[in-house]
Amino acid sequence: MAWTIEFLVYGRNALFTDPFSKTGGEKTTTLIPTYEAMKGVAESIYWKPSIKWHIDSIRVMKSIRTESKGVLPRVYSGGKMLSLYTYLHDVAYQVRATISPNESRPDLKNDYNMVKHHQMALRSLDKGGRRDIFLGVRECQAYVEPCKFGSEDGEYDSTGTIGFGLMVHGFNYPNNRSKLFEVRFWKPEMLNGIINFPKPSDCIYTRKIREMNVKQGARFQSVDDALDILIREDGLGFFNNI
Repeated sequence: MAWTIEFLVYGRNALFTDPFSKTGGEKTTTLIPTYEAMKGVAESIYWKPSIKWHIDSIRVMKSIRTESKGVLPRVYSGGKMLSLYTYLHDVAYQVRATISPNESRPDLKNDYNMVKHHQMALRSLDKGGRRDIFLGVRECQAYVEPCKFGSEDGEYDSTGTIGFGLMVHGFNYPNNRSKLFEVRFWKPEMLNGIINFPKPSDCIYTRKIREMNVKQGARFQSVDDALDILIREDGLGFFNNI
């Protein structure tokens, strides 16, 4: 069974930094979100080390527009430097995401209760997320709310196929199976406003960054304990409606 949630994320600005334009000190956004950025939004809604988020699809709801802003970045060597950052303006995306067990953490197998994780994720989404939501970078504050994927009219519902060339998909972090830190690339296409993301394991374009040691936290609250606390505080009202 797929443990899926659907939500709308929206904000005034977004900056999904294109690494090809970053070397000069000025940031330019990609025209669509990266898999890694949307995964970060899902993890801000709810996350435990015993689960993994997979972004299945996004739907672009508003017209893709950009705007540039002059920014004074911090210069540690002294002086001032004016940079020009290019943001997406007035964005909204419907997102479909799925939870699965984090098989790279077999030591947390006792916390692989997907029913409870799914209930906790739905409740956290209903409350607007557990941590601050942002789109790409910290200054681009965003908001989330539950939605039905495919509901309402979108800006690109009848535009056919649009390609975006080669862009970053996300990162492969070191785990128990590999110490490699890699970046993934893919060639996205949007069909009538919908972009379907391949699984990280299906991305054929990867580049090694470096080798790293695995860092794992030892202390965390299990989903059983977290759910028991919520039931004592709020009762069963929300969970009875799921």
